[in-house]
This record gives sequence, C-alpha cells and structure tokens, in this order.
Amino acid sequence: MTVALAFDIITIFPSFFGETLRVGVLGRALERGVVAVRAHDLRDWADDAYRAVDDYPYGGGTGMVMKPEPFFRAVEAIEEAHGRGWRVYLTPQGRPLTHAGCEALAARRHIILLCDRYKGVDERVREGLVDEEISVGDFVVSGGEVAALAVVDAATRLLPGVLGDEDSAATDSFATGLLDYPHYTRPREFRGLTVPEVLLSGNHAAIEKWRREQARARTRKVRPELLPGGEE
Repeated sequence: MTVALAFDIITIFPSFFGETLRVGVLGRALERGVVAVRAHDLRDWADDAYRAVDDYPYGGGTGMVMKPEPFFRAVEAIEEAHGRGWRVYLTPQGRPLTHAGCEALAARRHIILLCDRYKGVDERVREGLVDEEISVGDFVVSGGEVAALAVVDAATRLLPGVLGDEDSAATDSFATGLLDYPHYTRPREFRGLTVPEVLLSGNHAAIEKWRREQARARTRKVRPELLPGGEE
C-alpha cells in the first residue's frame, strides 16, 4: 500500500515515539503502511562533541534557548532524503489546532514536526524555516513531543481507510461543528441510570432528531462559542 502521509519528527527524545505509535488506530495504520512516522534525534545535527542543541539567551534571562543550526541541518537532511515537507513548529504561541486544521494536515503528503524544549527555539527557526505554528491548547507542557503525537494521531485517523467505519470520523465532536451526542450501550439499566427510551424505540428519524438536539444542548452547555453567535 502507498503511504498516504509521512511524518518526520525532529526531537531530542526520539524514544518518546516508540511504543506509543504501535497501539490502536495509529498502530494499525502504521502496520498497513497507510502512514509513516520517522523520529529523528536533533542532537545528530549538533556541531560540538557534547551534542549541544541549546545555549544561554542573548540579553539574559532564565532558561535555555534551542539553537537554530541543528534544526536547519535536520530539515535540510530530511528533505534531501524525502523531499520538501510542510514544516510545523509545535508551540503554545501557535494557531490552535482544530478539526479543520487536522483535515488540512491530512491532505498533505509529507509533514515535518519540530519539537522544542526549554524556553523554545531561536526566533530565526520560526522566521526562516517554519511554514506553520500549531498549539494544542492554552497550556504549556515540557516539550513539543506531546503535541506532535496529538497531531500525528488526529491527522492519521482522518485518512481514508484508517478507521474501520468511514462514517465514524464524520460524526465525531467538531466534525459537524458541534460536540458529539451522548452514547449508550448495554446494560439497559445500571445503578438506577437508564438508557433514554428513544434509543430503544427503533424509530430512526426520532433517534436522529434526539441526537441532533443532544449534540446542540451539550455544545451550548460546554462550548457555547462553537455555536453561531456564541449563543448561551
């Protein structure tokens, strides 16, 4: 099978992407060759015996800044081997990742993910190397690896043939602009909590109507800003 989407991840912790890539939907996509994920050690492109990829910031201040040279060399080496990629820097300062953004990423053939640590990267990496900056939320984690894994998983599951049920992704939260509706399975009653009767009725029109109403109600309660005009 032809690889539909290839990810090259630049990180100082390539082992982070070991076992986590081999489970669930993502693991099956890798086994089938639908997607490829290659993790590269940024330190391989350092220029000293200590394999240093960070240094003190100009102007003073706390923390360390990741040097530009290793990132440029890494991207150049990857693209020499695999062709030009869409270069994504994972950062809290980036554009929030959305369902539409994941769809756009899934439509690409080759994505290079740049993972930082410490206080972030030298600004020249952003100015001269990056095509897009992505944030996975208004919070800070220890490095871009967590965000990179989220991007890989979210984009991969949108590729044709990855999910067993092609309609599954189309009904997920955000795919329709709303949060997903409630789901129930057996048993019919559990500790006094029961399944809504409409789901047991066999009336598919009524079930679809109930699901639409529930999705809208849940969105209004939890994420009203997703509704037109941000209605309460």
